[in-house]
Amino acid sequence: MTAHSRSAAAKEHEPRAKRTGEAGFTLSGDWVAAHGEAVSAALDGMAGQISGNKQVEVDLAGLTRFDTLGALMLSQAKVQWETDGATVSLVNQREEQAILLREVGRRQTEPPRQVHKSRFVDMLEDVGSVMVESGRDILTGVSFLGEILTATGRLALHPRRFRGTAVVNQLEHIAFKGVPIITLISFLVGAIIAQQGIFQLQRFGATSFVVDLVGILVLRELGVLLTAIMVAGRSGSAFTAEIGSMKMREEIDAIRVMGLDPIEVLIVPRLLALVIGLPLLTFLASMSALFGAMVVAWIYGGITPDVFLDRLREGIALNTFFVGLIKAPFMALVIGVIACIEGMAVQGSAESLGRRVTSSVVKAIFMVIVMDGLFAIFFAAIDY
Repeated sequence: MTAHSRSAAAKEHEPRAKRTGEAGFTLSGDWVAAHGEAVSAALDGMAGQISGNKQVEVDLAGLTRFDTLGALMLSQAKVQWETDGATVSLVNQREEQAILLREVGRRQTEPPRQVHKSRFVDMLEDVGSVMVESGRDILTGVSFLGEILTATGRLALHPRRFRGTAVVNQLEHIAFKGVPIITLISFLVGAIIAQQGIFQLQRFGATSFVVDLVGILVLRELGVLLTAIMVAGRSGSAFTAEIGSMKMREEIDAIRVMGLDPIEVLIVPRLLALVIGLPLLTFLASMSALFGAMVVAWIYGGITPDVFLDRLREGIALNTFFVGLIKAPFMALVIGVIACIEGMAVQGSAESLGRRVTSSVVKAIFMVIVMDGLFAIFFAAIDY
């Protein structure tokens, strides 16, 4: 075939739209991606001739090839012509052409309309979205807590199903391995509080009252609060990451297929270990903070350890010690439930896992602080 004949053959298959009447067109050639520019030019030419006609008929019988691009461009042009007031009908479609046009027509989306709203309305919308999301989280938490209580009841009725080894393993990770960092931070916090308290109380000649200040503050509030926040960041995030990874690898589905309950196997041992471990860590954190305060009081205030302990024994009551320990199991339960819910909500991507771990830590710390405030109000109301 010569160059001239090849050029003629190429022109024969170029997409064309021939006007067959006042409001009719016959399409011919290859309406495919390779001839995209010619397809666009043909449709532009049709658009110029359609203006003013209310009834338009487009005949597809002459098409030799028709692919997704051609169908999409023709479908979009049809929508535009109908928007301008014309009624467009496509006739003599082959079955494959009709299927292609129908599929691309389903996937066409109109550009989003720009809705102009005031900043006040946007703020109200954001507040409403947060409230709705918070309500959903509360309902999810209550439902999940119900599932945990049901699983715990089943384990109580069938003790052989209880996984004591898993509880001990989680206790090691939560409590034993967390002792160094928690005691160190508590020691430093107690020392800082004592130092600042001494500097302020020296002005009034009441240096010895720093013992009362540190003892009440640490035993009632800071000991359990610091411990819960550190456990939420350390163990809560680990729970979410572990359960989320198992969810991504479909290991939780495999547990269900084996006839086991993921709540019994994964959730209950972690929650039980957390409820046991957090009060123990709270006790150690409080003692460490008091020790740090005693060291600083000896160095900066000249309060010897025996004087510090005598003053501490006089300044606090037994209920002051118990207040922090009473809070600890409830905070542990909240941290564990939030961490496990977020882990079970992980989807199949690493982005989802990272987002859920972050959400778990933020929500757990927020709820721990809220619970501490509610307990403070409650104990003040009952004068305990």
